[in-house]
Amino acid sequence: MLMRTDPFREFDRLAQQLLGNAGTWSKPSTMPMDAYREGEEYVIAFDLPGVSAEAIDIDVQRNMLTVKAERRPAAKADDAQIELSERPLGVFSRQLVLADTLDTEHISADYDAGVLTVRIPVTERAKPRRIAVGGTSAHQITG
Repeated sequence: MLMRTDPFREFDRLAQQLLGNAGTWSKPSTMPMDAYREGEEYVIAFDLPGVSAEAIDIDVQRNMLTVKAERRPAAKADDAQIELSERPLGVFSRQLVLADTLDTEHISADYDAGVLTVRIPVTERAKPRRIAVGGTSAHQITG
């Protein structure tokens, strides 16, 4: 699997953490993720604590996987005063370029305990297979 790289993404993430800026639909924040192969499929796990399943959007176009989510502030009483606010709010997004060896027609996703898990099967043509070697008979050249 290949990931789209952005040399300034890490700088933006650090600046957003320090400044407390929320992501917007035009400039979303990144979400942490892990990606690994497990048997015959690729697994991508995104951390989205506090996000409802209805606020998650997963899209695949050709070989580009896009995951977007929005975390809104929790409802508070009218007289509540915020003393500390460290949990990031706003829009989060991640785009991944998927290899041709992945089956984008059979992607599945589950959301449990704040973790979105996307599973993408490996195509049959990408799986290792044994090639039989045929023998050739020797031909004698007469002249």
